[in-house]
Amino acid sequence: MCGMNAIRSPMAEVLARRYLPRSTYIASAGVRPGERDPFVDAVLGEVGLDLGQRRPHTLDDLEDDYFDLIVTLAPEAHHRALELTRSSAVDVVYWPTADPTTVTGSREQILNAYRQVRDHIDGMLRARFGQPSA
Repeated sequence: MCGMNAIRSPMAEVLARRYLPRSTYIASAGVRPGERDPFVDAVLGEVGLDLGQRRPHTLDDLEDDYFDLIVTLAPEAHHRALELTRSSAVDVVYWPTADPTTVTGSREQILNAYRQVRDHIDGMLRARFGQPSA
């Protein structure tokens, strides 16, 4: 979960599918609606992944609202997740993750910021769930 489900949480959703069994329900969402970001497609493509036809979702768009674990990647999302789960037995963890849209400069500098986000999320997933599933 992140702010607009355009960069960090869609990356996390796609990356998490490498670590968890196919039977695990994985979905990402944002607090507010966002627009798909082409830099996400570029950096996921570098590691053989893609979003397919996926578009950003808000919490209201999710088909299921029961989760065992919610990973938040931005302060706004973390506060919202804590509000939503106040009376639920859901683990909410916060993995502070930089917003790569704050980086300016050349295309390569911007891509490097997105790569850092991708690699940070991948490292957090690996630390929590171990090596990617076969």
